[in-house]
Amino acid sequence: MSLQEIIEKIHAEEKRAGRPVGATRLIAVSKVQPLERIEQVLEAGHQLFGENRVQEAAGKWPELKARFPGVELHLLGPLQTNKVRQAFGLFDAIHSVDRPKLAKTIARIAEEEGHCPELFVQVNTGEEPQKAGVLPADADAFIAECRGLGLKLAGLMCIPPADEEPSLHFMLLRKIAERNGIEGLSMGMSGDFERAVALGATHVRVGAAIFGERVAPQG
Repeated sequence: MSLQEIIEKIHAEEKRAGRPVGATRLIAVSKVQPLERIEQVLEAGHQLFGENRVQEAAGKWPELKARFPGVELHLLGPLQTNKVRQAFGLFDAIHSVDRPKLAKTIARIAEEEGHCPELFVQVNTGEEPQKAGVLPADADAFIAECRGLGLKLAGLMCIPPADEEPSLHFMLLRKIAERNGIEGLSMGMSGDFERAVALGATHVRVGAAIFGERVAPQG
């Protein structure tokens, strides 16, 4: 599937759902992708990308951003507190705010740096022990805690369990967002982004469908 085909599918789903065309932003997930594939997508004019690891992003994006002005980079994977300052210098948004210690570190560094990336709270909608994210039952309290620290929340993010109907998780995320007055919904990936768009996603995260299967790192 080409980048343009994915964009057309998103627009078609927005129309079907009665949403404005362009209401959903497409994050091209470039983690573990060869540089030439990323450059092809950049050369096609796409400017919004997502990475899972601070270190990997630091190794390629400063140079790419210098060559392709206007690129926006979002952190999608877990963030360690000792990498927060580095993340501030690399990313325009962080989709994985998921625990009080991280929220406090972000608040402190935002004050020191005088700016803060857009922030999304990650919700573990499937309550999977191996996944990061605040549990749905704890989400309201954590959102209130983040706001109490002075953090402005742009949205919520979820990664549904692989073996469950994703729409149920997208609806749960939307409910949590609505009752907390949060507009952003980062949900939907290569296999289910159309269902996410139909349920109000503001950001969909698509990797393999754009770039092809990920290339495993050597060594």
